[in-house]
Amino acid sequence: MIAGLGEVLTDAKKDNRAIAGLVCLGWEDMRAYVKAAELENQPIIIQAGPSCRRHTPLRVLGPMMSYLAEEASVPVVVHLDHGANIDECRQAIASGFSSVMYDGSRLPLKENIKATRAVVELAHEKGISVEGEIGFVGYAEGEVSATTDPEEAALFAKETGIDAMAISVGNVHLQLDSETELDEQVIQEIQSLTDTPLVIHGGSGVPVSQRAKLAASSNICKYNIGTELRSLFGSELRGLLDQNSEIFDRVQILSSVESRLIEGARSVLRSLSNG
Repeated sequence: MIAGLGEVLTDAKKDNRAIAGLVCLGWEDMRAYVKAAELENQPIIIQAGPSCRRHTPLRVLGPMMSYLAEEASVPVVVHLDHGANIDECRQAIASGFSSVMYDGSRLPLKENIKATRAVVELAHEKGISVEGEIGFVGYAEGEVSATTDPEEAALFAKETGIDAMAISVGNVHLQLDSETELDEQVIQEIQSLTDTPLVIHGGSGVPVSQRAKLAASSNICKYNIGTELRSLFGSELRGLLDQNSEIFDRVQILSSVESRLIEGARSVLRSLSNG
């Protein structure tokens, strides 16, 4: 069943758990993630980020992801990750996405508020949830993070009316071989000023134990996980081809990897649930 981000995160906040926002690159991984959610009987957020959209147009991704969501036995949010502008968010909504993220984190605060609010007005009119970002989450081999200011976060949430707020508290995108502890003091300060559900991008770089702890004890209701599962997919694919050099059929190859991807996703989902 297709669901909105706002309703899924509101329920997660009440139940002291978090929902996985799994970054998808194509049909094979998004299908595996929905299967994992059904096996765990948990909601899930399947996300189309910038690299996915460079490979496949939004007008194609929307129906693909919506089909999986509508056929699923659990709530599935179809989410645009890191929308670059209001036009991209508008196109995602027209393509069937049930949730959009507008990323104005590189903008000055006032401009971020203005642009994010415009997306919220557009989306909420059509019953679509919106995630915004305040502070800047950097990249492992690129831009440096800027920690979220708690008072700015509270103002941002109030002025925009967003359904979820991505924050920068030590998390970093695209971490592969290292882990970064989140700053729990800053998280506490933010949630003391606003009750908006919080989102952690770069969740692959956060220790699993801290993910689980904060999912159960804070307002962090969504962890974006991409690198962790993409790495698993690549590793399993490489191993399969090394051991079976005669295989050439794409469907056979990808189907053989699917079971491992499902298990990896199930492990992520279990780590965010309080059982």
